[in-house]
Amino acid sequence: MSTVTLGRSIIFPRTRRRLAASSVLYGVCWLIVGVAVFLAIFGPLLAPHDPNSSQLEFQFVGPFQAKGYPLGFDSQGRDLLSRLMVGARTSMLGPALVVLMSMALGTLISVLAAWRGGWVDSVLGTGMDILFAFPGILLAVLTAAVFGAGLAAPTIALAIAYTPYIARVLRSAAVRERARDYISAAEVQGVSSLTICGRHLIPNLAELVVAQATLVFAWAMVDLAAISFLGLGVQAPTADWGVMVATGETGVLQGYPMESLSAGICIVLVVVAVNLLGERIAARDEGRA
Repeated sequence: MSTVTLGRSIIFPRTRRRLAASSVLYGVCWLIVGVAVFLAIFGPLLAPHDPNSSQLEFQFVGPFQAKGYPLGFDSQGRDLLSRLMVGARTSMLGPALVVLMSMALGTLISVLAAWRGGWVDSVLGTGMDILFAFPGILLAVLTAAVFGAGLAAPTIALAIAYTPYIARVLRSAAVRERARDYISAAEVQGVSSLTICGRHLIPNLAELVVAQATLVFAWAMVDLAAISFLGLGVQAPTADWGVMVATGETGVLQGYPMESLSAGICIVLVVVAVNLLGERIAARDEGRA
């Protein structure tokens, strides 16, 4: 199953296309992503309280039950709003790094395979087929188990696991672009392959690259949150949305789901918003093709 298929399966196809076509919802998606990025950059500076400061006397105190704490406290008496704001940084940073690494590798492999063709294309295709055998989250869990829990190992593992999906989608577009007349004209004029790819071929794939990047980002966020939930990603007490879903489990069992619920809502909102943006960009790219 390709990254496109995975990303688009979050919402039913007809509903997804209808939602993606809505200009109002398109703006809301950009707003959600913009707020998430803003918090990832400035959240630690804007947090009203220390996210790791524990006040056990306020354990499981709900929203607006204490002045200055609109979302209440978690099981350790820590301010939920501050933890959500600070947790945006690792929750957004991990997927962003996955996107940068996987898109860079996928674009390089796809352009090289399309440009050279022949045995180069066959070797690269075989290598990608081998990587297809390793599910992303399973590879990330194994990597974290071997090299230690944290953000680095799962991020690198997911980037490697997502690369073949990206390369396969982009290769098809790159092969189509490689066959266009302007490429042949540039070669006849003696323009180097590196210049043609850097100035023409890759820029003409940019919109598809961006569409794929949004889908990869959404699924990387889900996978990294799941890995943190399992205790192999970002480690408590560090504020992270995936960690908060996990540490809020005790509260859920005691009838206080606010910690897990608030962090889960943040993840869902960003994932759906990014997916709808990717759907809009992909539809525009298909229309131009």
